[in-house]
Amino acid sequence: MTPEFLANSKVQTAPKLQTVPSFLANFGYNKRDCSGKLGNSGVGYSPILQSTSTRRSFSVSSSRAVDEEEAIERLTSVSKGTSARYEESNAPLRRLMRKGVHSNYFQALWQKQKRYTQAQQQELALASSNSSVAFISGLDLANLVVNADLLQLSCGAIKDLLAETNQDEQLSETLSVRYKLVNQSNCTIIAFATSPLCTKDHILRGRDLVSSSTLKEQGFPLFDFLCSKGNPSFSVHRAAINLFQAYFQELSQLKAQIHDLKTGELLVKSQLIVTGHSLGGSIASLFTLWLLDNIKQTSKINELPLCITFGSPLIGDQGLQRAISGRSIWKHCFLHVAANKDPLPRIFITSQANPQYMPFGTYFFCSRSGCNCVDDPEVASRLLKSTISQVSAEEMGIDDYSGIGKHLKSRLIMRENSQLGQPATPPLRQGIILQLNAVGVEITAQQQQNNSINDLISELERHINRMALQMKATDPKKLNQVKIKMAYLEWYKKDCKTKGIGYYDSYKNLYSISDREVTRHKKVLVSYWKKLAEDAEQKPQKEGANMRETWLFAGTNYRRMVEPLDIAEYYRQTGKRDYKNNGRSKHYILLEKWQKEHTEKLAGPPNDKKKQSVAGNLTEDSCFWMNVEEALISCKLLKDETSSTAEKQSARQFLNWFEQYVMDQINNYAVSPEIFLERSSFMKWWKDFRKMIETSHDSPLGDFMKNARYRQYEIGQF
Repeated sequence: MTPEFLANSKVQTAPKLQTVPSFLANFGYNKRDCSGKLGNSGVGYSPILQSTSTRRSFSVSSSRAVDEEEAIERLTSVSKGTSARYEESNAPLRRLMRKGVHSNYFQALWQKQKRYTQAQQQELALASSNSSVAFISGLDLANLVVNADLLQLSCGAIKDLLAETNQDEQLSETLSVRYKLVNQSNCTIIAFATSPLCTKDHILRGRDLVSSSTLKEQGFPLFDFLCSKGNPSFSVHRAAINLFQAYFQELSQLKAQIHDLKTGELLVKSQLIVTGHSLGGSIASLFTLWLLDNIKQTSKINELPLCITFGSPLIGDQGLQRAISGRSIWKHCFLHVAANKDPLPRIFITSQANPQYMPFGTYFFCSRSGCNCVDDPEVASRLLKSTISQVSAEEMGIDDYSGIGKHLKSRLIMRENSQLGQPATPPLRQGIILQLNAVGVEITAQQQQNNSINDLISELERHINRMALQMKATDPKKLNQVKIKMAYLEWYKKDCKTKGIGYYDSYKNLYSISDREVTRHKKVLVSYWKKLAEDAEQKPQKEGANMRETWLFAGTNYRRMVEPLDIAEYYRQTGKRDYKNNGRSKHYILLEKWQKEHTEKLAGPPNDKKKQSVAGNLTEDSCFWMNVEEALISCKLLKDETSSTAEKQSARQFLNWFEQYVMDQINNYAVSPEIFLERSSFMKWWKDFRKMIETSHDSPLGDFMKNARYRQYEIGQF
């Protein structure tokens, strides 16, 4: 039966509000820290090389990680988390407040956020309520971006770069790339721009997509790291990738100034911002992706670069979107600023059901009416499409974006507490209308009766509710349930030992009701870890390895505890053989492989700590009991007069190997002392084997067992 301490335990959960985006954690300084003139800079440019490419068709399959880190960090989080997790997720907001962001509005907003924390003790019953909180918070998050002066700093660097462009370069018919590296005490900015200024014609001339396979054939596989088993291909905007490829040598020199190839660390001591306008923003995005792949995987979120683009076109397809969105950290390193009247961010937006181009990262939509942040690609795409009717004939320059930023900042200061009287959890529909108004889609009460407006609001409402349901699948509550299931198995293991039998043999023979209850707990654990292992395998190599390290210890502990139960079920059926090839689940194979890759460099003789704790340790080889079962079968084959000569020879060879295998495990203190319990399958094998071997048979294991040295082993003194 279930132990009392587990039967009475309840997982305490509370609704989790949308977290402040991780890109704000990357930007921990305020306007006063980074004011003043831009520092020393370097400018590089050369004529573009013309090249052509062919279009390729390909297919992609989606993959989604369900690790705890992603569940906590998702921008549009509507899952439920603990109060501690909520406090942790809002660390960037706390940091901004400590840094001196002290307008009246933000002081009041900070108090409202604190009330949210206290209110977490009550559950929000409806998914739509959770969704509305997540959706409406995009308005507050956008205001945080404005207040942190991210826009003005980036615009200033781009404007300075453009001011250095001479008239001859502006009159050139061929695009070239210019960049500027600015070093300050609290930040480093890399600004990109094109010369002459990029127009719609430049972008449309290279509007087709270039697949990753085509780039590889052309000898430019730089972005192959974005491909994975679950996302085998992607495509990028031809004009952007051709421009990047043409300036690869210059960009490599720039990268060498800020990144140490040997250590993988950034050489800049302050926050790195990579920014650009129009097609220069596309170059900034590609440069940031390249940099992210080369940065040391253990880098903290606030040590990663932040890419800010202004009026940039979409640069890739769904494959590129999935490659970036599938990374729990990378996707928060991109902030795309799109004004409601700028045609360039919408130039590839179409009415097709399956559009070629798709957004990624966080979108900062702005107009003179307000601003909001959106990190969901589908919502961002829909908002870009819904504002096409507002665009002007001419592209918006960096001066226009700078003006909008200043206007939004002044509105924020003047507004003060005007919006703080709104309900903390407005209805979802009201939240959608507020956000649409912020990006320039003004909706009056009469307009809400309009079919097209209603369709837009309803579509966004359905999508956000779907996201709420999907987030329930990654609810951190499941992590607590998994921990409880593992705790139950730990109790079960100890309970069996008090009865003089190991948990493997007790479960195999189903001696009691608790043995049967184990099946239910095991099923939950196996389902959880199967999904986790499958998702990790779909990740690109570096991202997958980085993700796995966060739960590898738990995965190894799970495998060593649970796989013996699967082996017991397998051999419980008469006539079953060769579990490893015929019955072993793939997720055990993956977990074992990753664990070996992680610990092979740490291999060595057992230390004193391992010896002293051996009594409570799990057997390290989760297939140990499979080998015991095969050894028992081999003994039967040798005793069976009907066995063929070949079968007996194979059985002898296996038993010789098994003796050495067990002794190696003992010497490394890698087996649990439970295998020596009187009623264990291993002791049953030893009794059968001892009767069969000749008196003259001498082996280290024979000596160990005959002299009962396992008693010394159990106390770590063998």
